Amino acid sequence: MNSNEKTGETFVELKGLVKNYRLGQTVVSALRGVDLELHRGEFTAVIGASGSGKSTLLNMIGCIDNPDSGSIKFDGVEITQLSDDAKSHLRNQKIGFIFQSFNLIPVLNVEENVELPLLINHSISPIERSERVAAAIADVGLSSFMKNRPDQLSGGQRQRVAIARALAGNPDLVLADEPTANLDSTNSGKIIDLMLELNTRRKVTFLFSTHDANLMNRVSRIVNIQDGVIRV
Repeated sequence: MNSNEKTGETFVELKGLVKNYRLGQTVVSALRGVDLELHRGEFTAVIGASGSGKSTLLNMIGCIDNPDSGSIKFDGVEITQLSDDAKSHLRNQKIGFIFQSFNLIPVLNVEENVELPLLINHSISPIERSERVAAAIADVGLSSFMKNRPDQLSGGQRQRVAIARALAGNPDLVLADEPTANLDSTNSGKIIDLMLELNTRRKVTFLFSTHDANLMNRVSRIVNIQDGVIRV
């Protein structure tokens, strides 16, 4: 696909985003005035060398960290001005996260791991919660593994559980930090196929950071970041 193709309306907009970290006496500039628009329905990869600012960018959009300056609008709302509680609510209601290390709870089974983020959303009834969890697990092809714990699953299956957990909240945006980094090429390809299918069928917007050439070749758009700056 054309890397400049716009899939839908702009619903995440970054302007002049700056983030610095202090390491001892040294100040590290992670983001240096980033401007970026994400369009609804995109399947986008952020690429760049280690330390280029990829993860920092995802953390800003996901309300995990705060910029030193600049603007982040999510569906028209300026999130840099929100309280911590409001940001937590936004994360829970609108954003799903997929991590390269899966971040599953070892003592919980598949069903319980997927359900976990929904437990803090008190607007969802137990019946609806159960239905969402079952639907998300079915979407990733693991309905027969609902009672298995993570140590009873392969790496590819664990990442499928992480995807189901991200989708169970019906997010508008899924942020994925190196989602295929810990998988072999076969499982990596299967996970990419799955996420593409969910992007198309569920209309969820995906934003990745990645070094995976197979994933880069399948996305609808590539954003290249170098030394904290978006390169066109």
